[in-house]
Amino acid sequence: MPPPGPNNRTATKWTIRLIPFFLAGAFGFSIYVTVAHLCIDYLYRQKRQRATAVAPIVLYFIFFVLTFASYLRTFLAASRNPALVPFNDRRRAAEEHRKTLPKRAREDVEAQHEWLPADQDPDSPGLEAFYTKDVFVCEPDGRPRWCTLCWHWKPDRAHHSTDLGRCVRKMDHLCPWFTFYCSLAIAVCIGTAGYCLALQQREGMSVDGRIVAMLALGGLFGFFTIGMTMTSLKYVFDNITNIDVLRKSQEFFLAVRVPLDSPPTQQYHTITYPLARPAGLTRGPNGQPLAPRDDLARRTFAVLRTDKGENPWDLGAWRNFKTVMGNNALEWLLPIRHSPCCNHDSPKGDYEFGPLIPELKRRYQLPELKDDDGSATSGNGIEMRERSHARR
Repeated sequence: MPPPGPNNRTATKWTIRLIPFFLAGAFGFSIYVTVAHLCIDYLYRQKRQRATAVAPIVLYFIFFVLTFASYLRTFLAASRNPALVPFNDRRRAAEEHRKTLPKRAREDVEAQHEWLPADQDPDSPGLEAFYTKDVFVCEPDGRPRWCTLCWHWKPDRAHHSTDLGRCVRKMDHLCPWFTFYCSLAIAVCIGTAGYCLALQQREGMSVDGRIVAMLALGGLFGFFTIGMTMTSLKYVFDNITNIDVLRKSQEFFLAVRVPLDSPPTQQYHTITYPLARPAGLTRGPNGQPLAPRDDLARRTFAVLRTDKGENPWDLGAWRNFKTVMGNNALEWLLPIRHSPCCNHDSPKGDYEFGPLIPELKRRYQLPELKDDDGSATSGNGIEMRERSHARR
């Protein structure tokens, strides 16, 4: 499917900008009806039920503050730091040039959706970020996935957003707090409105239209937020994203590190990084002499294929939960820190891999990597090979 045109992107941006005003109106109405009209005017002043009136007010504002803080964090993250994969120098230069064009010309360039096939340069910028890991998602040929629109190698679990026109890392970890606390705030509104309606009917009073409106809107929004909360929690416990759900039968190709120069077998083929240069090649595309390579940095990977529906990042429900929600109860309740899954510095992989990786190693009968315990690996994860000092 081709990316949307500039008009569609503009519509999406305006929709995102209008959502805060819509939410402000909804919460404003709920505060007026629940707090001012029902709790203060009816329960506190008319019915003299002080404790019954104060309790919903306190609960509502606790959940309102938590909802607002969660939404503000989500909004700021999506607006200022949506986990965009950085452009490489070539793509950044093209983007800067596009911005200098008149608006009509910019839209014409965007409408063309110029794409670039995978970089065939063995020293392509960004490859080292993949082969310095022990496992990464790859194409059937063993190279990382390539984004033809962003012109760079695509990190694990990243996807190209047609709305942003950029590759974006996994972002679903921002949703659970907002939908959960919003559901609780709505529950307070519905409970208060239902209680007041029951009192009025018992006394034979006419139906209050504001209570009916509160129950109707609360039910509608409650159904939506509870559904979103349950969906978000399912994603959390299964360690999947909405992109994964849309690709239920997807299968992955994984480059799994094996002992250096391991030969291919009938079950899998291997690839060694840095990639081999063509014979006789001494200069790069820019005419500059090629930099010498570090033989100590060489790594060999076996290209393995998962079965349909297998999730390499499934750690089990509890560990999946902690990678998104945090490592302690305070982090589970308050979105005060970035999720642990946002840390991509591990030499094992961009995201922590689950027990499927050892299972794949057994399934494909991979040779044992002698330095799996780190005894023969340097501090930065580079495979060490014995080299005679006399030959230096």
